[in-house]
Amino acid sequence: MGHGFWAELSGVKKRFGKIVALDGLDLQVRPGELFSVLGPNGAGKSTAVSLMLGLLRPDSGAARLFGKPPLLVEPRRQVGVMMQEVTLAPELRVDEHVALVASYYPRPFTPEEAMEITNISPLAARPYGKLSAGQKRQVQFTMAVCGRPKLLFLDEPSVGLDVRARETMWATLRQLVRNGSSIVLTTHYLEEAESLSNRVAVLNKGRLIASGTVNEIRALVVRKHISCSTTLDAGQISGWPEVESVTRDQQRLLISTSNSEAVVRRLLAADADLQELEVRRAGLAEAFTELTQEAA
Repeated sequence: MGHGFWAELSGVKKRFGKIVALDGLDLQVRPGELFSVLGPNGAGKSTAVSLMLGLLRPDSGAARLFGKPPLLVEPRRQVGVMMQEVTLAPELRVDEHVALVASYYPRPFTPEEAMEITNISPLAARPYGKLSAGQKRQVQFTMAVCGRPKLLFLDEPSVGLDVRARETMWATLRQLVRNGSSIVLTTHYLEEAESLSNRVAVLNKGRLIASGTVNEIRALVVRKHISCSTTLDAGQISGWPEVESVTRDQQRLLISTSNSEAVVRRLLAADADLQELEVRRAGLAEAFTELTQEAA
C-alpha cells in the first residue's frame, strides 16, 4: 500500500464551474486513527471525502484508497460511508436496509449485531420513511458500520442527533478505533473533534491551513485566559506588556495574554488580596476560529 496510508489525496484540485473547491490539497489517513477534517462551510470538507471515495474525480492530483484507485471494488469493500445527503427507500424496514448493506461485505456484522452496537434495535421493524430525521441519521450510521469496515467516512454524522444519540455514536466510534479501524470525520461540532480525534486537519477555501494532534492545533494559538477576583483597575492592566484584552465581569477580571506567567506574577505583586486565580489555555474552538480568520 502506498506509504502505508489507508486513504490519501495528493495535490488534488477540484473546481465546480468558477468555484475552486480544493486547491492543491494533500491529506493522509493513517491506520487506526480518528482523523477529523474541520473547516467553515464551503471549505471543501465534503469534496475531499467524495474524492477519497471515488464519488468525484479530481481535476488534477490523485486520490488513493488503501494505496489503490478508489474506483476499484477491492479497496471499496473495506470502507463504510455516511454522507450528509442520503435518500433511502422509505418503504423498506430498518433491518432490511441494514441487511442489504451488510450483504455487500465479506465479513459483516449480522443486522442484529449492528443494530445492537448502535443502539437502534427498537427501530428494526419500522419502515424507514416513518422515522424522524434523527432516527434516520442513526440508521444511516448503522449502515455505515455494519460491514465491519477498516475505514469509515462520516460526513457531519451528528447533525440532527440529540445528546443521547450523539453519545452512543461517540462510544461506537471509540470502540471501532480500539478494534483497529480508522475513521475520517468531518464535523462542525468542535467539541466532537476535540473529544474523539487523534489528529485534526483544518481546511479553509480548499487549502490545508493546519494539521496535527488536538494539542498541537491548540498550541498554535498562544493565547491563554486568566481570570481572577481583584480590585485592580482593568484600564491599568490593559496597558501591561503582552496583555491583549481585559474585560470585567462583575467582581472578576478576564485577561487574554500571550505570556500568562509574567502577567500572573505581576498581578500577584500588584494585589496582595487577589483571589480565585484561574489560567486556561485556548480550546480547539478558539484555535479554529483564529486559524480560519488568519487564513481569510
